[in-house]
Amino acid sequence: MNQDRLVTAGVNAIRFLAADMIQEANSGHPGLPLGAAPMAYVLWTRHLKHNPRNPKWFDRDRFVLSAGHGSALLYALLYLTGYDLPLEELKRFRRWGSRTPGHPEADRAPGVEVTTGPLGQGIAMAVGMAMAEAHLAAIFNRPGHEVINHHTYVLASDGDLMEGVCAEACSLAGHLRLGKLIVLFDDNGVSLAGTTDLTFTEDVLKRFSAYGWHTQRVEDGNDLGAIDAAIRRAKEERDRPSIIAVHTVIGYGAPTKQGTYKVHGAPLGEEELRAAKERLGWPTEPRFHVPEDVLAHFREAVERGERWEEEWNARLEAYRGEYPELAAELSRRIRGELPPGWDEGLPEFPPDEKGIATRKASGKVLQALGERIPELIGGSADLNPSVHTVLPGEGDFQAPGGKPPGVQGDAGGPWDYSGRNIHFGVREHAMGAIAGGIARHGGLVPFVGTFLVFSDYMRPPIRLAAMMGCKVVYVFTHDSVGIGQDGPTHQPVEQLASLRAVPDLVVIRPADANEVREAWIAALRRDGPTALILTRQNLPVLDRGRLAPAAGLHRGAYVLWQAGGGEPDVILIATGSEVHVALRAAEILAGEGLNPRVVAMPSWELFEAQPEEYKREVLPPAIKTRVAVEAGVRLGWDRYVGQEGAVISVDRFGESAPGNEVLEKFGFTPEEVVRLAKALRRH
Repeated sequence: MNQDRLVTAGVNAIRFLAADMIQEANSGHPGLPLGAAPMAYVLWTRHLKHNPRNPKWFDRDRFVLSAGHGSALLYALLYLTGYDLPLEELKRFRRWGSRTPGHPEADRAPGVEVTTGPLGQGIAMAVGMAMAEAHLAAIFNRPGHEVINHHTYVLASDGDLMEGVCAEACSLAGHLRLGKLIVLFDDNGVSLAGTTDLTFTEDVLKRFSAYGWHTQRVEDGNDLGAIDAAIRRAKEERDRPSIIAVHTVIGYGAPTKQGTYKVHGAPLGEEELRAAKERLGWPTEPRFHVPEDVLAHFREAVERGERWEEEWNARLEAYRGEYPELAAELSRRIRGELPPGWDEGLPEFPPDEKGIATRKASGKVLQALGERIPELIGGSADLNPSVHTVLPGEGDFQAPGGKPPGVQGDAGGPWDYSGRNIHFGVREHAMGAIAGGIARHGGLVPFVGTFLVFSDYMRPPIRLAAMMGCKVVYVFTHDSVGIGQDGPTHQPVEQLASLRAVPDLVVIRPADANEVREAWIAALRRDGPTALILTRQNLPVLDRGRLAPAAGLHRGAYVLWQAGGGEPDVILIATGSEVHVALRAAEILAGEGLNPRVVAMPSWELFEAQPEEYKREVLPPAIKTRVAVEAGVRLGWDRYVGQEGAVISVDRFGESAPGNEVLEKFGFTPEEVVRLAKALRRH
């Protein structure tokens, strides 16, 4: 087979492996793989720097299939180029327990960088990956020693570009001049329900040009030479991210369905698939056919990848000789290990009735951690003065070139990619997705901050971070109706319950400054995401000389105080600011001759992970008189108070008034806790 025919056969191998997968499963999205196969072929065989034998090689290019519904395309590429994804797994596409699920899941198959499917998330996470590459290159590269030097590529659909999170993230990417981010836009003019003319008639490239991107158009999505040239030009453009609009035909080759929405999200059907293969000169049988010379052509990626990694290892060895400390630091970060002693000597807060807001205590702890953990990087959605997510002296992450006149950042220090303070702007959704991308890139630990009520904007990327096991710390402040006069639009009510409903997300609501310290330690010891829920208002710093140590937080719930020995008469359970209310109520009950127990429960998830014996020690099943106190919706508390217990909660939207008054009106007073506890005992 001559070279031109080999290339054509390579493109068709991608197309029909994907189409066969979908037909075998009788489920999936053939339109994108059939139309986008040429650009995928060019990228993966001529540009993408990767090693199929080592999918985690650190200096590889990252490829993000943001249009995750086209997953069959990605699985075909992984199999063809020699990743550990056998053909049998392609035949099990969308089956229980397969490594080829309906939308890409990070690490389920080797080479899948991020979990995508919800449109817009992939391109936003890719912005985070490009930011991570830029930061690490600024920190570690030295003249003549480029040990961090790779691109982030995205294949995106029109649906990706319609999503608001894409607009947020790509606006920021343009501002940051992320020149090693390249987006291939599968511009086929068709979405799930019809043509894009129904809803999407903007000039996409003009929009991205306004963002500060380098833009190109390829008129024929089957013109491999034009696609190749466009990618080369994009790689040469180092001062702007690039988007290449490639005009493709959705479902290319399917004689009656190509170019229509009917080919977007349903198998072609046996007759249409056979006709498509005949039309493009591909054998109709057997299914999953790949000629040996075509497979050998794709598998050249293995030798190329091993050579690339060997060359990088040689560069790294030379770098180690010149800069041994930097090389050791880079190696530690690549391994994902935190520095020795990072959790020692963190701030300790003496007992103080006046106290400190847990958001401010978090800022103090974060600053100390930032000095010990140089890979900590992050910021807020234009809320640094309120959420205290600043690393003083560590610089602002910005495009190099000097701080413009009159512009002031929060952190001092450099104004370039080496800065560790990220200014996300009022872009909560993109902030969450970018953090996930930074975490998935590796070498960095991201944190992000905003008000708890705005966690709703971030829920999709939080959910994906939990699926991927990303180490991201979400700092959510202004945590209850206690924020007062800003009113119900800014007073979170249902958000705590909503976050607790996310599998594999640990939610921690500390009661005082020392619990905040332990919460940060718990978050950084985990491999998955953690949400810290913090107050705007001051909370007393508890006297740990007479109360249990704050380290009890690591078990999720612990006995903070009990009036006497033996079994308690009543158990008061509380989180965050309401722990102090429960303590005062317990003191009143003890003065009346009862034996109350106060259980601080900063994290349901950490508590549920404890042995059953410990959980029964903290909450003895025989003690039915229980009152839970939390300034959020009641949802979920019945599991801890039982049918005979009571909950002081907020099950309506709040009011605009001074914070203390709002809390009092909703019943968050020691007197109300005492009244309820007594009423339960009488019954």
